[in-house]
Amino acid sequence: MAFLAIDIGNTRLKWSLYDAARPGAALVAHGAEFLDHIERLAEGSWADLPAPTSMLGCVVAGDAVRRRAEEQVVERFDCSPRWVVSSVAEAGIVNGYDHPTRLGADRWVAMIGARHRMLSQGSARPMVVVMIGTAVTVEAVDTHGKFLGGLILPGHGIMLRALESGTAGLHVPTGDVREFPTNTSDALTSGGTYAIAGAVERMVQHVRAHCGAEPACYMTGGAGWKMAPSMNGDFELVDSLIMDGLLVIAEERMLPG
Repeated sequence: MAFLAIDIGNTRLKWSLYDAARPGAALVAHGAEFLDHIERLAEGSWADLPAPTSMLGCVVAGDAVRRRAEEQVVERFDCSPRWVVSSVAEAGIVNGYDHPTRLGADRWVAMIGARHRMLSQGSARPMVVVMIGTAVTVEAVDTHGKFLGGLILPGHGIMLRALESGTAGLHVPTGDVREFPTNTSDALTSGGTYAIAGAVERMVQHVRAHCGAEPACYMTGGAGWKMAPSMNGDFELVDSLIMDGLLVIAEERMLPG
């Protein structure tokens, strides 16, 4: 009963094949492909995979990219592509967005994965869930699983490109994060890093004050490892948070009733 989980972000399609559609299932294979090369999947990294019996994914890259991914799934596997759409409530998370279906599916799925992880580690607590990618999102969830709201800000790459396009003479190589940068490369890298860290720290303060408890903090995304050393407080870096959420949703949707 193999299960295929797919996460289509702004830059890459990430996939994981598990031996079952449930949290804690064994990982059989995984990989990633840049969006420009999705058509390689069926005859490339998926060519020798055992066929999954079900598939669930989330996509933020738009309908055209989703359709290209669906074509690869149908071409290679005998299962129907299914995609998560944010809803009013699912898998222990209640959606506090003004328009629930407009919340990015990746944000929704990551919160579901984080809450399941948190509950498996102990009692319920509020959460701050951070995704570091092309864009950065910072989500607040209370002790009862209600999504309170979240921040969206540009990732490192977008920040640097904005500065390069709007400021003369800033076409410099990537630098290092320093407490007191003394060259332009380090100043740009440090500025972007501390801007993200400051937004996250402010959200932690908001959640702590609103909920009266210390939040469990999780970080995921392709650039999460770069940010982790610069974060204040205790953050757990979880590479598979979206995949974990897809497993939780897949299992719940199969349960009777």
